[in-house]
Amino acid sequence: MRVGLIVNPVAGLGGAAGLKGSDGPAIQREALARGARARAGERAAEAVRALLAARPDATVVTVPGAMGELSARAGGGVPELVSATAGDPSSAGDTRAAVRALAAVDLLLFAGGDGTARDVLDAQPGCPVLGIPAGVKVYSGCFAVGPAAAGLAAAEFAGTTTEAEVVDLDEDAYRAGRVSPRLYGTLTVPAARVRLSGRKTGSSTADPESVEAIAREVVSRMRPGVRYILGPGATTLAVELALGVTGTLLGVDVVADGAPIGLDVSERALLALVEGHDADAVVSVIGGQGFVLGRGNQQISPRVLARVRGLTVLATRTKLAALNGRPLLADTGDPDVDARLSGYVPVVTGHRESVPYRIVPASEECSG
Repeated sequence: MRVGLIVNPVAGLGGAAGLKGSDGPAIQREALARGARARAGERAAEAVRALLAARPDATVVTVPGAMGELSARAGGGVPELVSATAGDPSSAGDTRAAVRALAAVDLLLFAGGDGTARDVLDAQPGCPVLGIPAGVKVYSGCFAVGPAAAGLAAAEFAGTTTEAEVVDLDEDAYRAGRVSPRLYGTLTVPAARVRLSGRKTGSSTADPESVEAIAREVVSRMRPGVRYILGPGATTLAVELALGVTGTLLGVDVVADGAPIGLDVSERALLALVEGHDADAVVSVIGGQGFVLGRGNQQISPRVLARVRGLTVLATRTKLAALNGRPLLADTGDPDVDARLSGYVPVVTGHRESVPYRIVPASEECSG
């Protein structure tokens, strides 16, 4: 079995920096200036490690350098290299060229986010593909739920395929608080036993009264002197509105004693705000996918989570019901932190109303 590998080395760079994306050299420079660290290569290596553990005879075929070779070797592989050139940093054109260079593989793994999925789609791959989630948003349905799941799906691939959607946002509009996902097409992916992430579903059908009731319940639980980290989303924004705070829809905000002390903060700023203080994190569930950490809220990193006392999860009953019993997912990038977060948690679904629901590490969602 020949498995291709492409890595977008800068994918996800803007997440922890609070930049809501990583497209373009200017954003990438700003992310680095804010202390961000690229982790797409590490996540690709995790996928290769899982692939080779389950299928030692697999050959990883990739391109030289940071766009594949380094991750393949870090994951324990001895890759077969094909000729391709790439800039530093690499570009969308480099990704498309790498896809074409790897046309003869049985399955192509690519590490990145929705923008990378678009580049793969544009190159018209001649084989099935599967995304290793490494971007900021990852709204498309062509990704596995985590790197290990991607590797296992590749190992088990026996030729049966299905179609998955490629969705992306205008990042400039997204940074301005406008969420307008666009469907660009479909990619052929493995009909895998392991879970694919599925396309994110929006919150436009959410019952405003349910969201308002959740917000009132969260506010009633807030304690004096505690700093509350509020993740992105309409439900957490409703909490701020209930406090009389003008918050950000897609950023991570911090409030204390009913007042904002940090809006749309980066991981670095968030660490400074919670260090030495009692702090709790409040996050909402991504519709259709079930992620609570690791998608769009990378500012709430393992380092931040180590400094908070509690995690409050918010979701309407409709959003939970749409998961059809599938667990909530944590994908912080640190397996120990994901394991510590796992188990049943009370999910706030209304005023004086919560239901127990299970969180599992995305790395464990390899059994379908």
